[in-house]
Amino acid sequence: MPRPFSAYLRVYEPLSAFDAELAARLRKAVDDGPLTRAEAGDRERELWLRSQLATPPRLLPGELSDGRPAPNAPLDVLVLDPAEVPTSESAAVGPGPLICPLDMRARSAAALVGFLSTSSGVLKAAALTIPADTARTRAGAVMAELSGGAVHVVSTTWTVPLPWFSLVDPDSRHIILAPREDGERQVAWRIAMADARRRVARAHSVVRETLGDNGPARVLKDTGRWLEHFHPHSAVELDYGGLVQLLDDQELLEDTSAQDVHAIVDAMESGDAEQVASRYEQLRDFWGELAGKERLG
Repeated sequence: MPRPFSAYLRVYEPLSAFDAELAARLRKAVDDGPLTRAEAGDRERELWLRSQLATPPRLLPGELSDGRPAPNAPLDVLVLDPAEVPTSESAAVGPGPLICPLDMRARSAAALVGFLSTSSGVLKAAALTIPADTARTRAGAVMAELSGGAVHVVSTTWTVPLPWFSLVDPDSRHIILAPREDGERQVAWRIAMADARRRVARAHSVVRETLGDNGPARVLKDTGRWLEHFHPHSAVELDYGGLVQLLDDQELLEDTSAQDVHAIVDAMESGDAEQVASRYEQLRDFWGELAGKERLG
């Protein structure tokens, strides 16, 4: 079965960023063996399916039917070595190991709140086994319990939001060209938190001045606020995740999305509208073709 066609923006924090009780549990999870990035998507899919196939169904993965956390729910983590994170002279990362809890229950709660806010009454009635107000209250309570006030992973399906590329150093791409079905196949960037915050702040300022507060500026603003929840010596990872299964080796090697986004920000700052249009057209062609595969699937 293919990995989920999802891309991820993750934060990895030093153990010192967590309270003592959680840090001890995270240390044990690391000692027991963290997940690989390829395994993470499969695990999320497995936990979600288990929650929906249980009798009675669970509202969220990793909990009992009454909404309490399941005592045997796995504490899944990804681990990153600070040595894998390029840094500028003004940024520091670590000490290691750097830990990214998958926060599956809390992420599902956040997704449920979004679903309840945007879906019709008919769809909510079909999807839920409890009243929508009850589901909203339970999901809100789970999110309120989250350590640090924010999940460590945000994801998107079938595409990468273009503003995310403003966080990275285009020249620091990590790429592994394994066969498409191989879980080692990967495209990712790792970024020191200080560098990510600096870049997103600059991009937000430029884009807001050029395009106003909505659209890309809104995404950049929300991303910057999200990053502020975490330890300043954390690392950020932009990972194409399962999207690498949809692109051949040549497409991955010739992908210039990060360079294009940075060039657009520079061109907006200098007022070069022709460069903005040219680079955006390249991005639209590349990601539009990928989005088309969702419709074909």
